[in-house]
Amino acid sequence: MTPPDDAMRAVEALLFAAAEPLGVDSIRAYVGNVDVRAVLARLESNYAGRGIALVRRGERWHFETAPDLAHLLRRDREEVRRLSRAGIETLAIIAYHEPVTRAEIEAIRGVATAKGTLDVLMEAGWVRPAGRRELPGRPLLYATTPGFLDHFGLESRRDLPGIDDLRAAGLLDPVDLALEEALEVAKDTDSD
Repeated sequence: MTPPDDAMRAVEALLFAAAEPLGVDSIRAYVGNVDVRAVLARLESNYAGRGIALVRRGERWHFETAPDLAHLLRRDREEVRRLSRAGIETLAIIAYHEPVTRAEIEAIRGVATAKGTLDVLMEAGWVRPAGRRELPGRPLLYATTPGFLDHFGLESRRDLPGIDDLRAAGLLDPVDLALEEALEVAKDTDSD
């Protein structure tokens, strides 16, 4: 193993001390004109299989405990706060359709969305306001955050499961499956 150079040591120290994940431009602002991506790739390789890992979430990097060792660091049992069904549905709609307005969320869900539902998702750090739609009343748009990606272990929104993945995992509601089958039968009947 070659000894680390000054650029690699600087990036490593910066990421270790950072309070939140950092993007390449943020890192470059601290360490100067360095090939930050190459340094990050070397660091990621150096930390592979160790007690901590250099992890990329979206376009931001940070150190975290190796997933197989995280249980060793838990002292207290974490209080599990479960999202309501409305919260889960709202989060899924935002993740798959972002940016999306409250009215669009309600149209997809078919029911009104309580303000508290969006507040809970924003307090959790998974949803953020993302501007306003250019319509009368200029409704607020909602989108997911880097915290959402981090919490669910996703590198980007492209890593969200597709319909086939959800079906294979048994996560689709039986009503949804029945509707999908009925649509397939209707489509087959129309083509005859």
